[in-house]
Amino acid sequence: MKRVFIFFFVCTVLTMPSKAQERSHARSMVISRQGIAATSQTLASQAGAQILARGGTAMDAAIAANAVLTVVEPMSCGMGGDLFALYYEAKSGKLSGINASGPSAAAMTIARLKELGHYSMPQEGIHSVTVPGCVDGWRKLHQRFGKLPWKEVFRPARYYAREGFPLTEIIQGHWREAAAKLNASEYSRSVFLRDGTAPPVGAIVRNPDLAKALDAVAEQGADAFYKGPVARAILATSSKLGGLLEASDLEGFAAEWVEPLSINYRGWTVYELPPNSQGLAALEMLNIFQELPLAQEPGGSAQVLHYQIEAQKLAYQDLRRYVADPKFFQAPVDGLLSRGYARERAKLIDPDKARCDFEPGQPLPSAGDTIYLAAVDAEGNIASLIQSLYQSFGSGVAVEGYGFHLQNRGALFEFDESHPNALAPKKRPFHTIIPAFMEKDSLRMGFGIMGGLNQAQAHAQFVSNVVDFGMNIQAALEAPRFTKLNFSGCDVMVEGRIPPTVREALAAKGHQVEMLGDFSSWMGGGQVAMRDEAAGVNFAASSPRKDGAAVPQPDPYFSTPQSARRGRR
Repeated sequence: MKRVFIFFFVCTVLTMPSKAQERSHARSMVISRQGIAATSQTLASQAGAQILARGGTAMDAAIAANAVLTVVEPMSCGMGGDLFALYYEAKSGKLSGINASGPSAAAMTIARLKELGHYSMPQEGIHSVTVPGCVDGWRKLHQRFGKLPWKEVFRPARYYAREGFPLTEIIQGHWREAAAKLNASEYSRSVFLRDGTAPPVGAIVRNPDLAKALDAVAEQGADAFYKGPVARAILATSSKLGGLLEASDLEGFAAEWVEPLSINYRGWTVYELPPNSQGLAALEMLNIFQELPLAQEPGGSAQVLHYQIEAQKLAYQDLRRYVADPKFFQAPVDGLLSRGYARERAKLIDPDKARCDFEPGQPLPSAGDTIYLAAVDAEGNIASLIQSLYQSFGSGVAVEGYGFHLQNRGALFEFDESHPNALAPKKRPFHTIIPAFMEKDSLRMGFGIMGGLNQAQAHAQFVSNVVDFGMNIQAALEAPRFTKLNFSGCDVMVEGRIPPTVREALAAKGHQVEMLGDFSSWMGGGQVAMRDEAAGVNFAASSPRKDGAAVPQPDPYFSTPQSARRGRR
């Protein structure tokens, strides 16, 4: 019997697929015929899956999950922040984009800030606050793509705000790091800290003040935020701190539908949103990749990383020079995304040496803290949504009585009046948050990766992992990455899973390599939702750099009669 057991054991091991044994990524994709929600916190993913099970669309699930994240991950997102989204509607085959980023106050000028003693853009505090766009973004997305009643999608968030939730590991770490900012405000300290420190991992956290804000929006609609009781609280908080927001700034805001930008990358169509977001930098990087022999090198090799890092530097110089609110400055988008321009930029890359001094190009005109989530429903609709306060707990200004912080997106304005992104009244700042989408044949994929200036370069690396190196979406999301969070120099950060030999080879080319942890938050967590329309099957992935997961909508096994199941055998 022992010999028989050993024989069958050896046969089993030898016949197992070797790639499955040796894979380099830790998690498997989530695969289902039903819908799936993927977010940075499992309770939010579960809420999205529950909404799908109640007959909601991918957009219903996305809004519900986002609302839960405002409760369970309040340093990263909230009603006081902005939102961008892409939505693929399966029945029409149309991809829609929305820009729900808010402008500066009508009274906000460089001259006014100088009068108040500022000689650069404030990075925190009331003068870094811009009008929050999130709630109007939710409203417009739900009106066009939602199916469940508006109140229904807020039930999970209202529940967790009132009843509480256990604090998860990575989120607790960010909470702890922001304790000094929270301690600076008596109100923030009372709502978010315990004896001046962050709650510990596993602590039950409640925010009844935020529950009141969610109640108001759920029961009265978005007007409660822009014209009603929440608006009055925002204005009272601003006035108390000497802010410049007026009622007309909130009442006059409207999120806008925008046409996504796209390029063809080796047979895949990749979409990003136009300025004032940084999406075009990801597309420009991919265009430059196409002029380089990436696929001729092993994935993750020093040569591939060198090419990608140099492409990032080129694209980010253009990002800094040209991206601003299109109502104030028309970036040469067609020129920046032309293949001819990519060829010229790629010629500046030395295959053997890093450059530290790239400048913006001259394209010819043609004739952080953030959450990202993705959801796909059983019909194949896909939501790709990103929402943020910018830095941890945003401006540090919490709306008194309502338990959420206002964003500090104004910090991204330039203080130079000649710059396209210069601060001006009623102007939207340059924005780092970007959702993305890609498609080929029967495959449709919503994806995004968080982390300020990390995002565009992370998008490009993800797409390259899928297209150039044949990775599945989970492997592509997990794969070790580099990031560069400034606009000049040869410094670059890489994850510790990149082998020492590769790091040494990069250093030999002139890169100043800083090694981070194996799954570093600096590289940004991300999510992916994909539909294979030919097979009628959904796939999702969630990055281990965050506390989240991809959670599938349950199949209707409890609602199907036993006799019907027997009859289908």
